[in-house]
Amino acid sequence: MGIFGAVTDLAPDPELLPTADEATTLWSFLDYYRSILIRKAEGITEAQARITLGPSDLTLIGLVRHMAEVERVWFRRRFMDIECESLYRTDASVKEDPDVEFHASEADTVDEALRDLREEIDFATASTAGVPMDTLTKAEQVSKRIPDWRPTLRWIVVHMIEEYARHCGHADLLRQAADGATGD
Repeated sequence: MGIFGAVTDLAPDPELLPTADEATTLWSFLDYYRSILIRKAEGITEAQARITLGPSDLTLIGLVRHMAEVERVWFRRRFMDIECESLYRTDASVKEDPDVEFHASEADTVDEALRDLREEIDFATASTAGVPMDTLTKAEQVSKRIPDWRPTLRWIVVHMIEEYARHCGHADLLRQAADGATGD
């Protein structure tokens, strides 16, 4: 059970909050997209979780693992400045495959990936509850491109909405190919 109550429930539709304040609007869109991705990966077999389309190597299990890693990086490492290991990456694995979290092994399961994603969402939710959107990340970003770059919580939430929205589109196609399921 995560932030969505029964896991298969969608988070409330952000369209139902057309006059909400900025923080409520942003968090509602992020929660909505989080719940969509989880729903797309629930109730499928391990074989269905590994279906690819066309020349792309994207899979549902890979998308879930990727978003678990993205949640971890932005909320644990960058926003809270907590040193923690990657969920799926090691120095050796990244040298061999820079997108290792997208490429699950046969031993990896969709249930494990969903558990990881839910844990990272729960951490993000707890660590940002009531925090103003203008709050800067605690970690100082080491950036070769933009020295001293430290985004606000607002920037992170908007980035996460963009990241989820893009990958929910991918998940729509993969889930429909897996079992014909469509819709949110």
